[in-house]
Amino acid sequence: MLDTSFFNELAKFNLVVNKRVTSHFIGPRKSMAIGRGLIFKDHRIYAPGDDFRSIDWKVYARTDDLYIKTYEEERNLVVHILMDFSASMDYGKPITKFDYASMLGVGFAYLAMKDNEKFQFATFSEKLEIFQPRRGMSHLAAMVHHLNEVKAKGNSKLKESMEIYRKVIGSRSMVVLVSDFLIPLEEVKESLYLLGRTHDVKIIQVLDPVEKDMRLEGDFNLKDSESGFRLKTFISQRLRLKYRGMLEDHSAKIQETCNQLGMQFHLITTDTPLFDAFYRMLNG
Repeated sequence: MLDTSFFNELAKFNLVVNKRVTSHFIGPRKSMAIGRGLIFKDHRIYAPGDDFRSIDWKVYARTDDLYIKTYEEERNLVVHILMDFSASMDYGKPITKFDYASMLGVGFAYLAMKDNEKFQFATFSEKLEIFQPRRGMSHLAAMVHHLNEVKAKGNSKLKESMEIYRKVIGSRSMVVLVSDFLIPLEEVKESLYLLGRTHDVKIIQVLDPVEKDMRLEGDFNLKDSESGFRLKTFISQRLRLKYRGMLEDHSAKIQETCNQLGMQFHLITTDTPLFDAFYRMLNG
């Protein structure tokens, strides 16, 4: 069962996003949409047909040129939370990667609810399951119930899921994608490119500290949780160092792609206190 007592620790945080999108509203005209406001953006030269009341007379006094104020419209935000529940996420003690990822996802949903924003969540493995965007505690409770009921299994179909989900995202949104990303790098890159540069995207790689640092030594019979492939091997210090280097390189290349796309990348291990994780993700 997900422990939601950490909500109290999130009271100090707010979702920090740029919610402004370009609007055709100009001058002193009011938006017809309830809950939307206008934020000053810039000036442009007055043209015939423009409302003369939008002229900035202070600028005219300085320049003898007619300029009008232009504005941006502040719209309600939708927070999209996508969580990987493939078999590889069912790893770790005392908490699995999926349980930790679920608490991160629920935490973002709680912050959206606290800011009176809509949030939409989805889980993906071999198929994508999407829940409609809503506000309020009942939607948050439904999310917690779903994550308590679902079991991590199957292969991660990240690219296929992003191909479908990107069609769900409307205007500029916050997108939170949580996974261990232990799949081929090219598939990760292609999936991130599908999300594009339009949205405020947070990519969160969740790893168990044992798998991140390979805190194992000796003879082991290893099994790939998704493919079922088994490997009998001896884990030596040399092998540990090689493994760590490959994993660090994998994560670094994901971060490089995120930087190119203007996305935030965070690698978090499941032994990180949730307060510290959110502090990093919301202040980074």
